[in-house]
Amino acid sequence: MFAPRQQGTVIAKGLKIVGSVTAEGLVEVNGQIEGELHCTSLVIARGAHINGVVAAERVVVDGKVEGPIQGGEVILRSQAHVVGDIHHQSLAIERGAYFDGRSIQVRGANGHQPERVGHKRLTNDSQEARTSPGRVDSLGSAENVAT
Repeated sequence: MFAPRQQGTVIAKGLKIVGSVTAEGLVEVNGQIEGELHCTSLVIARGAHINGVVAAERVVVDGKVEGPIQGGEVILRSQAHVVGDIHHQSLAIERGAYFDGRSIQVRGANGHQPERVGHKRLTNDSQEARTSPGRVDSLGSAENVAT
C-alpha cells in the first residue's frame, strides 16, 4: 500500500494485544488491539479491530476502529468502520465506509491546534464535520442512517 518492499510489523489474525503498542515504520494489523497504537504508517486490514487511540503519519483503515485517530494522511477504505474523531491533515473516505465522529483538519505538520469550522455534514470542503452514524455514499459525502 505504501512502498512495495517496505519492512514492517504484522499483528496477525487471531492475535489480541491488550496495552500500548509503539513501533517504528509500518504496522499491519490483522488481529485485535485494546489500547493505544503509535507508529509511522498503519494499515488496519479487513476483519481487524482496534479499541483505543490510533496515531500515525499515514493511516489506512479497512477494519474497525473504536477511538480517536490522529494522523497526517488518513484513508477510510470501503469496509472501514470508525467510531471516533479523526484529526488529520488529509482525509479520504471511500464509498461504503462507516464513520461516526468528527473530522478535524489540522493545519501544518507540527500538529498545532486544529482550525475548526462548526459542526456540519461531511463534505470535501469541510474543515470539521460531524456525521450521524451512516455509510458514505460517495467520496467525501455522508448518508445518514435512520435511527
